[in-house]
Amino acid sequence: MTNKLSYDIIGLALFAAVILFGVPAFFGYDGFELNTFSRYLSLAIVSMALALSWGTAGLLNLGQAATFGMGSYAMAMHLKLKASGEGLPDFMGWNNVETLPALWVPFHSLTFTLLAGLLIPAAVGGLIAIFMFRARIAGVFVAVITLAFLVAFQLLVIEQQGFTGGQNGLTGLAQLELFGWTVDIYATSFYYLVGICLMVALTVGLYLTHSKFGLILRAIREDADRTRYFGYNVANYQTVIFCISAGLAGWAGMLYALVLEFASPTYMSVSFSLAIVIWCAVGGRESVLAAAAGAILVNLAENRLSDVFVEGWHMMLGVLFLLVVMFMPRGIYGVIVDAGRALRRKGGGDAEEPAYDASLKSKQEG
Repeated sequence: MTNKLSYDIIGLALFAAVILFGVPAFFGYDGFELNTFSRYLSLAIVSMALALSWGTAGLLNLGQAATFGMGSYAMAMHLKLKASGEGLPDFMGWNNVETLPALWVPFHSLTFTLLAGLLIPAAVGGLIAIFMFRARIAGVFVAVITLAFLVAFQLLVIEQQGFTGGQNGLTGLAQLELFGWTVDIYATSFYYLVGICLMVALTVGLYLTHSKFGLILRAIREDADRTRYFGYNVANYQTVIFCISAGLAGWAGMLYALVLEFASPTYMSVSFSLAIVIWCAVGGRESVLAAAAGAILVNLAENRLSDVFVEGWHMMLGVLFLLVVMFMPRGIYGVIVDAGRALRRKGGGDAEEPAYDASLKSKQEG
């Protein structure tokens, strides 16, 4: 077991202890506070999903909000049908839709809904990835293409008002029934459900990044052509991690729709997608654990600042992000890694770093 893996396992254990035990105790198991924190945890999943593609493989996906929105709409469609009983959802009647569209029919099934919330975003991400990576598109062009897809998809959702609820989204949702358990989003049990989902997602992320698969992705990030010369199919590896990242984003979207009890096109906006990038960058895109922590910390700061500074909190948050980009280009994770390395040097320990980390650092300093 490498030192980095040991540190990540310890970090995950500490993170899990704080999220699953520390936070509920700190808030006195208050339902409203835990519901708010559940929202942060669901956003942490989409942030760590971006870290998988961006930090590990060097693929900046500015359309991550699109797959997040697909997951949220999948869950909302199931709950809207449940709330409508045998009739049509109310917004369809307002838009002169007389029969339930075929697209909606399978969402009567919870099993189909859960699978669709994971697999549809992954499949869409895979189609985009095949188009891009088979043509060896890289760098900023990946960001541009995914951003263009995000804008087009959001416009499609808004324009198909009779099928999606349009700009208003899907509201008036029923409670989820899971294996005979009626989910109360203000109950402690729901908070633990979201927290456990985050821990499972982080475990998957750490497994992938520390496996041979993750090593090859980091090699692709550093030099795709050299990796290709060694006989690896670079496009296939990039496509797979893109699919996994999109599927995890869909999972986060399903949880987010449960927390807020509605799904909206704002989940697929450019501003929301850029916010995901900011959370990932603040925490540190090189670590899925740091990216998740970044999402929680930034959203927590945003919530507290908006309470204290009603008018100027956006500016304060913007200044904070600017300072992070200028003085902590590797995020909070980079600061911790550098501090640990300095302590090892001072103590005479082995301060040698992995080649891919050294390469990344030299590029950033250059």
